[in-house]
Amino acid sequence: MTTNPAPTGPLAARLWDAVLAGDERTAVAAVRRALDDGAEPEGVLLDVIARVQGRIGGHWAANRINVAQEHAATAINERTVGAVAGHPAARTEPSRGRVVVACVDGEWHGLPARLVAEVLKLRGWQVDYLGAHVPTPHLVAHIHRTGPEVVALSSSIPTRLPTAHATITACQAAGAPVLVGGAAFGPDGEYARLLGADAWAPDARSAADLLERRPLPRPRADHQPIDDLPHLADQEYTLVTRSRPQLVRAVLTALENRLPSMRGYDEAQRERTAEDLAHIVDFLGAALYTGDPELLSRFLLWTTGILEARGVPARSLPPALDVLAGELKDFPRATDMLRSSLTRLPPAPLTVGGAAE
Repeated sequence: MTTNPAPTGPLAARLWDAVLAGDERTAVAAVRRALDDGAEPEGVLLDVIARVQGRIGGHWAANRINVAQEHAATAINERTVGAVAGHPAARTEPSRGRVVVACVDGEWHGLPARLVAEVLKLRGWQVDYLGAHVPTPHLVAHIHRTGPEVVALSSSIPTRLPTAHATITACQAAGAPVLVGGAAFGPDGEYARLLGADAWAPDARSAADLLERRPLPRPRADHQPIDDLPHLADQEYTLVTRSRPQLVRAVLTALENRLPSMRGYDEAQRERTAEDLAHIVDFLGAALYTGDPELLSRFLLWTTGILEARGVPARSLPPALDVLAGELKDFPRATDMLRSSLTRLPPAPLTVGGAAE
């Protein structure tokens, strides 16, 4: 879901300090005490825990905490969500229909979906929370077995959009309308509409409000997905994604010739560089799938900020895009997207001889 504003208030301050210190016991105790004192469970979930988690993500991006600290903080926040769910103040008898909440196959960020599930429970829905990384065939089998009124799908990473598209279509074919949310679907839900979801919500509270206002109509028995992505006929998405390993190797080799400093990289540095290049190809693939160059540009600008926060010169990004465009010279959409993104990045420094360094 979208990033929440910074948390405020005594509970948020206590939870932030405990989470940042890796103190699970204090974090859970603070949440339980607040609920004992009359705090409203939905507010604790969304206005405190979710916002603390958003701030944790911001601290990671700014390099104020490392990956291990971010993972530990997320695990503690998951425990606090469980503390809310198990508190007597959150006990609500189901009075509405059934909702299945799941993450798209390959999506491991489960906390946003868990928040949606808990808020829907508080609002009286019977909720089946299936968690992170749910394979589509298993999700469809669950739909056939339980017959939910709606499936709520979550995805944070745009590279999962092709999988999300297949999952949306499969759920609808199984007779369930699909509500989607998460950063993967774009700042305004543009990719939700593109991929044929029945509804989109920017956050857990909005999702619950939407389902309270109106039921989502079930797909008709003769529902057939419309081929609304005609740009995929050029097969650039398929060919680029299938060529990912070869593209990464070719770009890495070319960069070593263009950036002499890379020749001194140790094995760990080479692996990290290869991972970065693989991410670029993955996001290029997602941009080709959606037909939106902005998807790639947003990722590259974000990457530039991440590198700068870590004191890593982003000078290799422009030549990497240039080399990748050269490797994909027979793919006009891919080349145009790379060139467009290149114009939005800070230029790479040049040596006297004119080679990027």
